[in-house]
Amino acid sequence: MTLDIVNANNEKVGAVSLKDDVFGGDVQTALIWESVVRQNAAGRRGTHATKNRANVSGSGKKPWRQKGTGRARVGSIRNPLWRHGGTVFGPQPRSYEYQLPKKVELGALRAALVQKMKDGQLVVVDALTVSEARTKVAAEMLKKLGVAGKAVLVDVAPEETFVRSVRNMPGVEVRASARLTARDVMDAERVVATQGAMEKLQEVLA
Repeated sequence: MTLDIVNANNEKVGAVSLKDDVFGGDVQTALIWESVVRQNAAGRRGTHATKNRANVSGSGKKPWRQKGTGRARVGSIRNPLWRHGGTVFGPQPRSYEYQLPKKVELGALRAALVQKMKDGQLVVVDALTVSEARTKVAAEMLKKLGVAGKAVLVDVAPEETFVRSVRNMPGVEVRASARLTARDVMDAERVVATQGAMEKLQEVLA
């Protein structure tokens, strides 16, 4: 199995062979789901907070004596049973991040790339470079490659000039191959990877 390698003008300049043990299997959608949910959870701010009886305003004095009044005993007006009292077991600031086994993350990325390849949304280019750091230049290059809408551009080590050229383009993200995730791939309508990035990815995912 091979994929064509194109240049910035979308002209075929070669081919890259795809390993069967990476791109030849079925799409494991369950792995993709697990990886995406984990990354979404890690991105949550977790800054929610409620006030318990130690934090709400109010006196700490006992409202009335324990016995003899005929009313229920109570020790503080900040009691959670009272109006304006503290909240019991309310949400507190926390991190939602958790880890998945490395094999699960790699399997999810492998499945996501296989899905994009089967959908014809994976493009391999010889290089991701521009002559000058201008958004217009990068936009013209991506238009020739058939990129419209959301896209993730993958290189082994993205050039700073190219990163600066596309950072103002909505929906376009640049990722190093070592930091690519299944969510990056599935969230994009088109995946554009350099030949070097594809070789690195296959080496890791095999």
